[in-house]
Amino acid sequence: MARVRRGPRRPRPRHVVVSPARTLAATYDGIGRVVDGLADADLARPTRAAGWTVRDLLLHLLLDAQRALVTVGSPADSAPDRDRFDYWRGFHPRRGDGGRAHAELVRRVAAAYGDTALRALWRDTAPAAAHAVAVAHPDDLVTTQGHVLSVADLASTLVVEACVHHLDLVVELPDAPGPPDDALAETRTVLDGLLGRAFPAAWDARRVVLVGTGRVEPTAAEAAGLADLGVPVDALPLLG
Repeated sequence: MARVRRGPRRPRPRHVVVSPARTLAATYDGIGRVVDGLADADLARPTRAAGWTVRDLLLHLLLDAQRALVTVGSPADSAPDRDRFDYWRGFHPRRGDGGRAHAELVRRVAAAYGDTALRALWRDTAPAAAHAVAVAHPDDLVTTQGHVLSVADLASTLVVEACVHHLDLVVELPDAPGPPDDALAETRTVLDGLLGRAFPAAWDARRVVLVGTGRVEPTAAEAAGLADLGVPVDALPLLG
């Protein structure tokens, strides 16, 4: 069996997801609890992701969980060229086509799924992806989307993606639960890293995620607080 290359061992910084599998599993399970509690008609509700329904966004998340399974099974034989922070720099919404091609693909594929089948596939795939992360060593190096990163950093990217989209998912579902606190905390840490400084301490993690990803515009007071940190409003969003 080929030896899996591992990244260099470094002191554990505070932002590392201490238990990536537990955090990822809880984040994915939270999404499952939201969609399992909906009537079929609710899957057609809009989300914060422009042009996507709940059904479309669930499929997008499903594709990410499937990618996680492939990635953990794709060991790398070169040094990492991405970490949990700069992984996101290639996915800025102002670059390329802004994700329009993928958005159209998702809408077409999601329309072909029955609602029951799509929910069932999420319930089968998401726990398997979290388990795959759990049994992999956090320092193992894997490859995805043309880049190499550690399993721990991969787990962070999956948590951030799912956390942000969980907030997108429930914008028209006021009674639905939000993402777990650990997922919000990890996403805030990543956004702090992309910003190059911490968002104001008075902001709760949910607000940091919504403003930092461009889901909502900062209030005048929030914009002033960012300006005090030397951050212009047009620096946002930090990721799409």
